[in-house]
Amino acid sequence: MSVPAAELTIVGHYDKAPGYATRRPTGSPSWLLLWTEAGAGFVAQGGASFEVRAGDLAVLGSGVSQYYRVLPGAERWRFWWVHFQPRPSWAAWLGPFARGDGCHLVGGVPAGVHGRMGLAFERALQDARWVPAAWVPDAPVPPSASADAPLPDAPGRAVAPAEACRSVPAPAEARLPAVVLAGPARELVLGAVEEALVLATASARPEGVRRPEEGDERVRRVLALIAAEPGAAHSVASLARAVALSPSRFAHLFAAETGRSPMQAVREARVRHAASLLEVTDLDVGQVAAASGFVSPFHFSRAFSRQYGLPPRDYRARLRPHS
Repeated sequence: MSVPAAELTIVGHYDKAPGYATRRPTGSPSWLLLWTEAGAGFVAQGGASFEVRAGDLAVLGSGVSQYYRVLPGAERWRFWWVHFQPRPSWAAWLGPFARGDGCHLVGGVPAGVHGRMGLAFERALQDARWVPAAWVPDAPVPPSASADAPLPDAPGRAVAPAEACRSVPAPAEARLPAVVLAGPARELVLGAVEEALVLATASARPEGVRRPEEGDERVRRVLALIAAEPGAAHSVASLARAVALSPSRFAHLFAAETGRSPMQAVREARVRHAASLLEVTDLDVGQVAAASGFVSPFHFSRAFSRQYGLPPRDYRARLRPHS
């Protein structure tokens, strides 16, 4: 299949029947988001694979082989898709949902959020075709704002306020994929994608992890301690002492509550902290490793690659290509 150019942002909506499939053996230079509205699909990237159904958001990083199709046995797969380059802050939201090889699955987004997710993608598609009135010769001046005044929309069309707030699917011809290279339209599209990512990652939970308000209070205290100081010299013994438990009792309780060992949780928190430092500072990789609690750059690079699908230097280079 065709591979979108890295600099392009493309938004589209598909409703595919059995037999549809896309395969990119060398991956794509852009990231890919897939939001499933109905039916089911199968997604594979590198060595990771999973099924997606209504309410699942898959985000695939660049440069890794990928394959996705209508799930065998499903009658359809209706989904939004966006090719894009991510903003640096998005990595922290997606990190807890990493599946390896650069892919992420935000599964089971609550049904109450689906309508707003759909509106965000409808707006992204609309904004991909948006041109500022100042750029269009002899563009009509929109009426003054009022309860019945139309809102500015894609060129040649106006939408009344009530219509803009409804979660009504656009006509099929209006859902043809839209490509935007740069400029204000691209920023508007990324803003809509960012809204969808915030809604999904804030309302879903990583697989096997309880919400903060659930579970044993001692485990919640330890998770808060790790989040506050991921680079500290944590150990099972030190964390157990913080909640007045023996190390063996604490390790068993923590695993039962979170589905992870205490040190797995520490390592994941350290990697997320390191990702933030790579995004917003000019510290070299060794300094980032030390500030995040890793004993050596080698161990840091291995842990980071396992969680984010690429080494720290490549991660920074892709998020800050012109730095």
